[in-house]
Amino acid sequence: MSLHDHNHAHDHDHAQQASARWCFVCGVENKHGLQIRFFNDGPLRAVARVTLGEPYQSYPGVAHGGIIATILDETMGRAILSDGAGPKADITDERFMFTAKMEVRYRQPVPLHQEFAVRGWVEKDRGQMVQVAGDVQLADGSVAVEGSATLMQIPSDQVAEMSAADVGWRVYP
Repeated sequence: MSLHDHNHAHDHDHAQQASARWCFVCGVENKHGLQIRFFNDGPLRAVARVTLGEPYQSYPGVAHGGIIATILDETMGRAILSDGAGPKADITDERFMFTAKMEVRYRQPVPLHQEFAVRGWVEKDRGQMVQVAGDVQLADGSVAVEGSATLMQIPSDQVAEMSAADVGWRVYP
């Protein structure tokens, strides 16, 4: 399957997910961050398309594995936000989780200056704990990185604190 192979039936399956203002991965105002936009990729699946340049280099021409792990972590965590219902009206309606454990397998280098897709999906949902997986797919369709993680529910009182306007959780154009 290539980066552009999709055949889902619903518009909200590919809806852009909300972003925050200052998150390192998705923050729209974080000039030192990645400013990545995430999209639903079907129920309980998320995807982002990313191209990295020199600031994220490890060896010449190759993206740093830690940056790739960070992007994969965020994408796997966002799979739970793609529940088929479309964007939520309020941050407290979202299901926010944190990564309790993550495993990453690097199969080949991720080149700089070439678009790649990062995909995440839910494997098992136990309510307070969710098992997710994901991968990094290069433009030629090969899988460069695979990951899996255990996510834990963020307590509702902490989610309520995140609803403050300065968090800025919404879909940005």
